[in-house]
Amino acid sequence: MKSFDALGLSGQLVEAIRLLGFETPTPIQEQAIPILLQGKTDLVGLAQTGTGKTAAFGLPLIQLIDESNRTTQALILAPTRELSVQITTDLENFSKKVKDLNIVTVYGGASISEQIRKVKRGAQIIVATPGRLIDLIERRVVSLSTISYVVLDEADEMLNMGFKDAIDEILSSTPDEKNVWLFSATMPREVREISKNYMSNPQELTMGERNQGNENIDHQFMMVDDRDKYLALKRMVDYSTDIFGVIFCRTKIDTQRVADHLMKDGYNADALHGDLTQAQRDRVMKSFKNKTLQLLVATDVAARGIDVSNITHVIHMNLPDEIEYYTHRSGRTARAGKKGISLAIISKKEMGKISQIEKTLKRRFTKVLVPTGDEVCQKKIMALTQKMRNVEVNEEEIDSFLPEVYHELRDLSKEDIIKRFASIEFNRFLEYYRDAKDLNKSGSERSRVFSDDGGGAESYSTGDRIFINIGKMDGLEKGDLLGLICDYGEIDKAKIGKIDLKGAYSFFELEKDVTEKVMKGFEGIEVRGRKVRLEMTSNAPRERKEVGDFPRKRRSFDGDRGGNRSYGGGGGRGGSRDRDRDRDRGGSGGRERKRW
Repeated sequence: MKSFDALGLSGQLVEAIRLLGFETPTPIQEQAIPILLQGKTDLVGLAQTGTGKTAAFGLPLIQLIDESNRTTQALILAPTRELSVQITTDLENFSKKVKDLNIVTVYGGASISEQIRKVKRGAQIIVATPGRLIDLIERRVVSLSTISYVVLDEADEMLNMGFKDAIDEILSSTPDEKNVWLFSATMPREVREISKNYMSNPQELTMGERNQGNENIDHQFMMVDDRDKYLALKRMVDYSTDIFGVIFCRTKIDTQRVADHLMKDGYNADALHGDLTQAQRDRVMKSFKNKTLQLLVATDVAARGIDVSNITHVIHMNLPDEIEYYTHRSGRTARAGKKGISLAIISKKEMGKISQIEKTLKRRFTKVLVPTGDEVCQKKIMALTQKMRNVEVNEEEIDSFLPEVYHELRDLSKEDIIKRFASIEFNRFLEYYRDAKDLNKSGSERSRVFSDDGGGAESYSTGDRIFINIGKMDGLEKGDLLGLICDYGEIDKAKIGKIDLKGAYSFFELEKDVTEKVMKGFEGIEVRGRKVRLEMTSNAPRERKEVGDFPRKRRSFDGDRGGNRSYGGGGGRGGSRDRDRDRDRGGSGGRERKRW
């Protein structure tokens, strides 16, 4: 393996990264840096999350930028605010003792006036989320006419998040004579189209086989009833000593609830999702990076940009619909050559997804059993024993206190002292796991994860699963269907879980307390001449209901429901013009108004 000295970097830059603790380049850095330093070619770099892509493009960029020129010379696009901030921090660390560069981060959800002020000081490198960048361009704050280098980081994720139009708009505003460097963990068709449309004969670097996962990740799954997923999570956390992990949930409401219940049960956990303010997100991420927070419960979107070392576990409470999301999730662990575990807690109906992921990643999943209560207790007592054996004793400072300790314990035998000492921390585990049932068997303990009143819920899922006979062929996107449900059901979007959009039909999840309201709200509705029909699919037959045959006045959905009540969340951008804010939060507030 080459050293950084052999890659063509300046002596100052090599010394700077050595002071940061980097001795040898990763494979993507070793191959990409010499090519990019030439400043004459476009490049597509395919490498898994955690392989050092930021340094692969960041180090050449710093060397190529003219620090005497205060115009904007480089643009880096990233999918989320967290990743944008992380990239900026890395570039500032790399360049701190090398060049006096003004690197500015711009993203939705933060003060745009402050960002404008920083850009006007002369931003040589701008790191941005697409929506906020377009806002600044339209305000004539940012000009892309002087751009020489464009970096698309996590390109596949930006497209998954719906930024294709924004990326097209941005790239079409840059000069024809520029270099485009695209980095991605996977290479779906949409990413390939960007390379064809905006890159000229790009060199392509692939670390490992395409779409192949990190070899240092141990992929595991455990199969339990849906209602037992939270209990299984707790057992794995209790059984895994020194766990430091990220727990992924599909929706924001699931994320917050799992985090709330973990905290209520005494675990050092917190949530990260789009409904948090930027200050709250910053606080949570700071705690996680400082390792004062042990478990981070997150959505896919919010977790992008988490660059934290030594994450031991990634736990999936639900498998994502897109395999690329699984790749990005699991890439939070086993970074920088270390090993890690990616554990999916699945129900029987999700087994098909495991097979799909195995085929794509060319990795076999190991089936593991949920530890029994006795196994958890045994592991905990041995971990405590090992901790006691290895504790460092400060002889000088503790000696003066020991006589009183010896006197207090004088009537206890060695065996009694050991038992009592172990029981100080161990009693709560014995109490909790006394007579605990085997979660590997069907029909075991009932989960209490999503009961706001503490009474216990019978299912991990958010509630009822509803069939609706409209889908993509009706011109709908997920955000559109979300808006329809909120509009006609007159409910908050927080009550809606997973939306599964198909061709001629779709499925969506509802919390049980609003199902009846939504079913009635769609009575008599038509979309493009099709009478809408809803049907419950997850409950017993006696609860099965259909919409479409009710003797009610027929209503036709043509975009405004017979007046000024226009569907589309206010249309266009809304008043704030921060088009990426809602995308960053996983919301739908940035939808354009559509007519049917």
